[in-house]
Amino acid sequence: MLSYERIPNMTVKQLYDKLCEQIPESLSCDWDNDGIMCATDGTAEVNNVLISLDVTEEVVDYAISRNFDLIISHHPLIFKPISKVTEDNHVSRKIIKLITNNVAVFSFHTRADKVTGGVNDLLADYIGLVDVCSFGEDGLGRIGTLPDERELENFAEDIKMQLGADSVRYADAYNNVKRVALVGGDGKDYVRDAIAAGADTYVSGRLSYNVMEEAAEMGINLIEAGHYFTEFPVTSFFSTLVSSLDGNAYIEIADSNMIRAV
Repeated sequence: MLSYERIPNMTVKQLYDKLCEQIPESLSCDWDNDGIMCATDGTAEVNNVLISLDVTEEVVDYAISRNFDLIISHHPLIFKPISKVTEDNHVSRKIIKLITNNVAVFSFHTRADKVTGGVNDLLADYIGLVDVCSFGEDGLGRIGTLPDERELENFAEDIKMQLGADSVRYADAYNNVKRVALVGGDGKDYVRDAIAAGADTYVSGRLSYNVMEEAAEMGINLIEAGHYFTEFPVTSFFSTLVSSLDGNAYIEIADSNMIRAV
């Protein structure tokens, strides 16, 4: 009888280091907090990986119930400083559950926005842009051109369909759509950068009322397509990356969207 030696999966630390080679820490914004959020044992083997945009309590409970070793998220489990770890705080409560059940968490936030193939490149692909390049002082945004000029309302409807969004809002500056800038997630601070880069239309997940109200005065069409929906495609990016690094690991993508439209 032939015998086969089992090839072990990567450890928590090994997988994190490999992921950092593809999504470097140097890309993270100075104000960000990402990386290893929680890990009781860096030498533990990673067999099951749950990927999610957010580390909600529902995601944590699911990971524990299904024996996942690792959660990889886009939004950080810990973003603001924590002064104490007790069960009466929702973030602390999740940390306690994760540590108690030996579930590690990696979060790749703004570096996954900036990296080639990450959040904003994926959003540009979904929208159908060509000749895409970075814009903004930090290089986080993307700007490109549509193959054909579009009417704004029709373009907004297509974005809604492509992203599976439950709703899309837009503010019309009375321009047709050709040169499009974008930032997935909360991108209200990049509108003027988009104008400076020559965009006639700017797409983001979340824009403020005041910014959208001034669209016509600023001379740029604005489309708000939902924070979750503009960033969720990055979960597939994480899944593909982990699979290429550790082909033996079981990988599952969770839906962490807690917001509903009526």
